[in-house]
Amino acid sequence: MNHKKTILIAMATVAFLLTTSSAQTPQTSSGVTRHYFIQAEDVTWNFAPSGQDLVHGGPIPEPFETVWRKTRYIEYTDGTFRFRKPQPQSLGVLGPIIRAEVGDTVLVHFRNRSTVGSFGMHPHGFRYDKDNEGAHYMPAGAGAEIPPGGSFTYTWIADEDSGPSPEDPSSICWWYHSHVNEPLETNLGLLGPIIITRRGSARSDGSPVDVDREFVTAFFIFNEADGEERGLMHSINGYIFGNLRGLTMRSGDKVRWYLMGMGNELDLHTPHFHGKTVLYKKHRTDVIELLPASMATVDMKADNPGTWMYHCHVADHLEAGMVTTYTIQR
Repeated sequence: MNHKKTILIAMATVAFLLTTSSAQTPQTSSGVTRHYFIQAEDVTWNFAPSGQDLVHGGPIPEPFETVWRKTRYIEYTDGTFRFRKPQPQSLGVLGPIIRAEVGDTVLVHFRNRSTVGSFGMHPHGFRYDKDNEGAHYMPAGAGAEIPPGGSFTYTWIADEDSGPSPEDPSSICWWYHSHVNEPLETNLGLLGPIIITRRGSARSDGSPVDVDREFVTAFFIFNEADGEERGLMHSINGYIFGNLRGLTMRSGDKVRWYLMGMGNELDLHTPHFHGKTVLYKKHRTDVIELLPASMATVDMKADNPGTWMYHCHVADHLEAGMVTTYTIQR
């Protein structure tokens, strides 16, 4: 009897200690909730608004036609969807940057105002449940396919598996895009970047504290005319022949480049930086290999002032206009 009593007392003591220890252990921060108000809209897009080859000089060569109908993700300031949120010039045709720090929850309030078809938003990298996957296949979740005029709020979690590994820089990039008929919809222009920063390494807006300037560049051949050369837009962020502007930094800046690929078997790209090397996976290089739907994060020390060429090194792609410049100001 005394033996049983001793065991019961010991068990109670252990339970008390466990409860007390748990109550006194600091809880891991759950982060903040970030809201994005994004709408799919039909637009007219000009792949070369200057009408000129801004790298080599002269008009856009024949037979390229530069104005086409697209559908894009447009960000607004709030749930009224009345005022567009300003977007960096360098993002071009891409949708807005969706940012998070590890531990954050992201709510994307999506409206489909396109007349082209039913669309959604599927994220790479984030943690999500079935309803918030944003991809149409059986079984389909509630957010898989939003019809014209419809809306849906996606809930995405930036958990530890969403963010940089110990071997990565302080932030990494992922894609988001529509995924009802993915090849058709990314070619329409329904795609954009996600940037997730390591826990404790972000500013209030989610950007990394150890970086002075960030640029996203997506290499993608938009097929606008069923394979006819006039409609094969060999673009960087939806611009050809140097019409991508805004890649400007100051000498001494630490610059983070997020390089992204999309498309089909022709979209094998090798972005090349003139004038500087970059750090990629702890190695020095000036050329990065990209496959469709791939993502790479590289760091540059901007210490060689000048205007430098930035292009895909696949010969046919360069000749067809997959080229622009970036500038390091003194």
